[in-house]
Parts: sequence; structure tokens; C-alpha cells
Amino acid sequence: MADRLNVAVVGVGSFTGKTALEGCAGENVVALCDVDLRSLAERTDSYPDAAVYRDFRVMFDEMADKVDAVTVSTPDHTHFPIAMAAIQRGKHVFVQKPMARTIGEVRALRDAAREHNVVTQMGNQGRAGDGIRTVREWVQAGIVGTVQEIHAWTDRPREPWFHKPEQLPPPSGPVPEALDWDLWLGPAVERPFSPAYMDKHWRTWWDFGCGALGDMGCHILDAPFWALDLPPPKRVEVMLSEPCRPEHTVFGAEVLYHFAGREGAPPFTLTWYEGEPEVLLPPDFEEEREVAGNGMYIMGDRATIMTFGPQANHPAIVPETQMEELRTSLPPKTIPRVQGGPIQEWLRAIKGEGPAPGSNFDYAAPLTELVLLGTLAIRSGRTLEWDAEAMEITNAPELNDWLAISARDGWASC
Repeated sequence: MADRLNVAVVGVGSFTGKTALEGCAGENVVALCDVDLRSLAERTDSYPDAAVYRDFRVMFDEMADKVDAVTVSTPDHTHFPIAMAAIQRGKHVFVQKPMARTIGEVRALRDAAREHNVVTQMGNQGRAGDGIRTVREWVQAGIVGTVQEIHAWTDRPREPWFHKPEQLPPPSGPVPEALDWDLWLGPAVERPFSPAYMDKHWRTWWDFGCGALGDMGCHILDAPFWALDLPPPKRVEVMLSEPCRPEHTVFGAEVLYHFAGREGAPPFTLTWYEGEPEVLLPPDFEEEREVAGNGMYIMGDRATIMTFGPQANHPAIVPETQMEELRTSLPPKTIPRVQGGPIQEWLRAIKGEGPAPGSNFDYAAPLTELVLLGTLAIRSGRTLEWDAEAMEITNAPELNDWLAISARDGWASC
């Protein structure tokens, strides 16, 4: 393996595209790909030797033998075709969260990565951080005891990431000259261009994004998922602040996941809140203490661990009085810490300089699946009885089509 990898960066205009480029600064960025010429123009001066493309399919046709690794920082609905095209050509892949838009797509990517023996990483950045390791160390040391409840929340959907539509369908308009609208749609059903789909607001629309849970769940649920080695839930219930819509997400919801207990432990639940949630806080949480807009807590029969931010930030035992009581008996740091961020972790693994990335697709796939089950409950407004092994919603088989890989002609396999 060469000292410097040849990297293609797909999706360069967003914040995550910018961070992908920064993360690959020590490598050879040989290709930039984006459907918007404005985004490409902002990056080409810094990478004058990189080939420039609008269509990732053309990029792979022309440069497959010149690329070692690919980063994908595009709207959710295009994660699958880009990542699958890369994996099938034997390229290592970094994909922003969520891995893909449907559970079928997620499982297909995981299986393809195994088949082609490529190094993968999903961009739920907190998985490379210190906070999530602290949470797992505390839980594994028995600090919380037997888990009773998990609660997690986000203040999204809100601006600037989401915008509540004022009319349906949204008003159409002229396609910006710099944008290839057909390529932006990718596998999604063809429709007129609308400014309502642009910038960050694509997250609002089910054909392009996965709502607030899809946007933030892979961050916020990562800590309890890893700390507790969560199995698939048996049932998912939902309460919505407004009637569900086939076109776009609702703007307030609670999702209740039901888990079977392990090794004789009782069953427990995970409650997800989104919008402007009234989170059910631990009974002894200090009234004057501020709650972060994104966070979670794991409550057991001995203690409660809470995080204050979307990426397992600032983990603490609550209330503060119990934190002080336990401070001298907290377990040591036993889980290796990651130097740099998730992209650096991925690059080191490709070069054989480090272990498999923490959010490799064998880990990221079931985490994303947990998130997407909740998204399906929000989208349908239905309770879901889930058979993970069969990949079936057993009580509402008509919803199983939503689990599949869906693409318009020409995009099913790239």
C-alpha cells in the first residue's frame, strides 16, 4: 500500500463534504464529484490536479483503476448507489450517516462490503470520540446496574436543516443553471425542480431524507447502542404531534422501542423524542440543571448516565451528588482512544496502520437499521412488530415494500 491513498470525494459542497476533504488532506485527492458546478468551483482551486465530474458513474467508468477510496457526502437518497458502485469496484468507502435510506439498502451495502473485503466507515463522528467510550466503560463496569429505560432526544426537525412545507406539492421553479437536476434526483422518482428540496431542506422529504430521527439518530443512539450491545427491537410504537404525510416528515414525534431483556434481565424500552420535546427526565435530575438540545440517558437500578450533546458529549452520572459519590470509584479508561477523527481512523485502517474503524458497516448497519425502523414508524404512523431475521414487519406486511431497494430506471445498480 502506497504511503498516500488516491481518494475520490463525492459531494463537495456541504459541510460534511468540506470535512471529508479536510480529513483526506494528507492523501492524493484525485477526483472531485458534485452535481452542482458552484460547489465544484469552490473546491477546484485547492485541488488543481483533481479530475472533476458531475456524474459519479462517469467518474468510476473513467477512473476506477486510479482510485483507492471514496468518500460520500451527499443527500441520503444517493448514499446507496454511490457507495455500492464504489464497493463493487473494490474501493474502500466512507459514507456519511445514515448509511442509506432503507433497511434493504443498508443490508445490501453491509453484505457487499464483506464480499469485496473493503474497509468501510459511516460518518457518525461521535463513534470515534472519547465520550462514547466513557459511557461504554461505565455501563460495562456495572455503574448503572440493570437497565430499566433509555431516553434520547433532538430539537430537530428545525431550521436550517428542515422546513415545514407551506403547500403540496411544493412550488416548482427554474432549475439553477449550475445544477444538474436529473443527477441530483438520482434514484428518486422524477419530478419538477423546487427550491423546497434544496440546501439542507432535502431532509424534510421522505424521498430524499429520513427525517429528524434519520438525521440525528445515528449520532445520539450510538452510545446506548454500543454500550448495551442493543439487539433488534421486537416492537416499535409511535405518537405523532400531527397526522403523518406521505411526502414529508412530521414536526414532532415520540418513538418507543421495545427490547427483550438479556440473560434473565427484564425487558426495557428506549424512547426517542423529536421536535420540541417534553423529555421525561430522570426523577432525581436537578430542576435548575440545563438539558442539551440533543442528548440521551441510560437509567438503571443503580445509577443514570446522561450525555449533553449529540455525540455522547460530556457524559455524567446524574444527579451531580451521585456523580461526586462515585467519582473515585469510576472505572479506568480501558477502550483504546482514536487519534484524530473518523476519517483518519478509516484511512489508517486502509493502510494497515490501525484496527477496523469503529463504525464499519458490520457495526453501522444494525445501528442504522434501528434508526430506520423508528423512521418507518413515524412515516406510517403505525406500530411495527419486527422480525429482524426475516427482515419483515409482521403485523403490517403492506409496509415491507418500504424496506426494499427502490430506484427509477437506470439507477437500480450503478
